[in-house]
Amino acid sequence: MKKLVAEAVGTATLVLFGCGAAVLAPDVGQLGISFAFGLAIVAMAYGIGPVSGCHINPAVSLGAFMAGRMTANEMLMYWAAQFVGALVGAGILYVIAGGQAAEAGQAYQIGAYGLGSNGWGADYLGKYSMTAALVFEIVATFLFVVVILGVTQEKGSPAFAGIAIGLTLVVIHIVGIQVTGVSVNPARSFGPAVFAQGEALNQLWLFIVAPLAGAALAGLAFRGKLLSAD
Repeated sequence: MKKLVAEAVGTATLVLFGCGAAVLAPDVGQLGISFAFGLAIVAMAYGIGPVSGCHINPAVSLGAFMAGRMTANEMLMYWAAQFVGALVGAGILYVIAGGQAAEAGQAYQIGAYGLGSNGWGADYLGKYSMTAALVFEIVATFLFVVVILGVTQEKGSPAFAGIAIGLTLVVIHIVGIQVTGVSVNPARSFGPAVFAQGEALNQLWLFIVAPLAGAALAGLAFRGKLLSAD
């Protein structure tokens, strides 16, 4: 139960701080939003890492399962906690954003891709195609999970894991925000999309399928000893 609570809290924190930077502090720009996601991961890695390993991402849990580091039952329980946490985090963000004064038209109005939802197409940020979004999410998640599984393996550097993982998420966001808003995390995409509805919810499938595919490939690479330290 401690592990599940930790995963829910960690995922809620990631959504609140990461998506919150985009919603509540848009002036920080793409770089600032990128660091918000990365620093949230760093904080949670050291805060809840000793309890649950700080997956806070269904793709990471799948990668760990495929690498032989957790059971299917453990993975499914982690998934449930992560999706609940993401929903809670998005809900908290929605309440905070909606509390802005309505004077001078400042009241927050959740749009088609509100609360930092992920997406693609002509109405989304850089207007990238579905193919570009799919390729980016698969490749970025693969690389992200490779870093996570690599730095946390037996001969890795666990003391610096949080920093390595957080900085990896930063650079992924710097490169990919204009493409998809960056998911690499089905739960992170799920929370905001549930509230935003519309196209964000219609396009949610890609941000579940692509990250899981990338994570599975990374997990298999470690299970097959292709990327494991000798």
